[in-house]
Amino acid sequence: MSKFPNDFLWGASTSAYQVEGAWDTDGKGPSVQDVKEIPAGTTDFKVASDHYHRYEEDVKLFKELGMKAYRFSISWSRVMPNGVVNPEGLAFYQKLIDLLLENEIQPVVTVFHFDLPVYIAEQGGWENRETIQAFADYCQVLFEHFGDKVPLWQTINEQNVMALAGSVIGTSQKSMKEKFQENHHMLVAQALVTKQFHAGNFTGKIGPAPNIASVYPASDKPEDQMAALYMSALRNWLFLDVAVFGKYNHNAWHLLETIGAAPEVTAEDRQILLDGTCDYIALNYYNTMTVSSYYQKENKIDQQSGFGIPGFFQAVENKNLPMTEFGWPIDPEGFRFTLNEVYSRYRLPILITENGIGAKDVLTEDGQVHDQYRIDYLQQHIAQMELAVKDGVEVIGYCPWSAIDLISTHEGITKRYGFIYVNRTEDDLLDLARVKKDSFYWYQQVIAQNGLGE
Repeated sequence: MSKFPNDFLWGASTSAYQVEGAWDTDGKGPSVQDVKEIPAGTTDFKVASDHYHRYEEDVKLFKELGMKAYRFSISWSRVMPNGVVNPEGLAFYQKLIDLLLENEIQPVVTVFHFDLPVYIAEQGGWENRETIQAFADYCQVLFEHFGDKVPLWQTINEQNVMALAGSVIGTSQKSMKEKFQENHHMLVAQALVTKQFHAGNFTGKIGPAPNIASVYPASDKPEDQMAALYMSALRNWLFLDVAVFGKYNHNAWHLLETIGAAPEVTAEDRQILLDGTCDYIALNYYNTMTVSSYYQKENKIDQQSGFGIPGFFQAVENKNLPMTEFGWPIDPEGFRFTLNEVYSRYRLPILITENGIGAKDVLTEDGQVHDQYRIDYLQQHIAQMELAVKDGVEVIGYCPWSAIDLISTHEGITKRYGFIYVNRTEDDLLDLARVKKDSFYWYQQVIAQNGLGE
């Protein structure tokens, strides 16, 4: 018997700027991802996987895979390129959502995934308080058009990554004080949008989508235990406590005050945060983190490797964990640990919106992709998720990253995640043909039997 409920949402994920392409097509305006400096040797996002022109073919493959849910993001700059609704942009998402529903695939929508419109960025971006209302207006358009068709919404993807590693993913190059003021405005915007969603009596649920990584202390020394507490507060609970409880985590706030990065918070802000709490938690999990008490060291800031803050913590390597070829730790047991930790704090349903392994997949001469490493990675994580469900965690779905190959945020098409291979390189679009990888057939079987089986 499967440990998962019959309505468990087996799916997969993408984001607009990484998969759609058509960056200036049908009235779309530029986003910050379209104009950022791209690392040498990697592609830009102008064509990506060309999902915009090939979505019918892609959805057909998603149906063949057996997906029950497709988690994707809507591009703000496609829908409202200059603060005014672009009918052609809305029409694309209408067609995509309708096609998903026709194929019995639940649309799971993230309204913002790293791709702020350039015109908003030029007005100060999230540092400008006016962006809060601009975001709320944009989301209201989406709710009014798609609220009766989308059962699960996510407000902001990996807000904690934007705050803590924005320079890596091309969303911010600012001081900690500026970043956490931006972050505060995002938290208020998220709460305002959540409040609007509830006020509109839409049938679905809405929640945040942070990247959550449980934090291990490097040793049993008391100071390392305290370092783990503070790292967890800053990286995880700051974002989820506000979304669930409507209040800042006290340890995170103390840390921000200590380093001079605490944001300005108005009485109106506090009320909005209290009034706009979430219905469920979407979370992205790739690995855990390990920290010691702070010592001086050159910091390498990455989406997953973290950094140090004087007096509080220092990220260190966990020698017990293997690494991916791109240097991310692999910790399936940490997935179970993280799910339990989040559920014990918040007691809300959890949807996994990202989990996966980036690798340099090879298309063989006979047109196949043998990605056993991906099968192994996902199998180990699903097994641990199954144990978490047995522990009593309410997990409602699993949407690994990614449904189809897309452009990695700062490592191009070379770092592939998909169940479906897209035939292109960093500098040559080739034919963009879709090829089912070995992992496609494996995951198809997992979905068909509602789990790994015996």
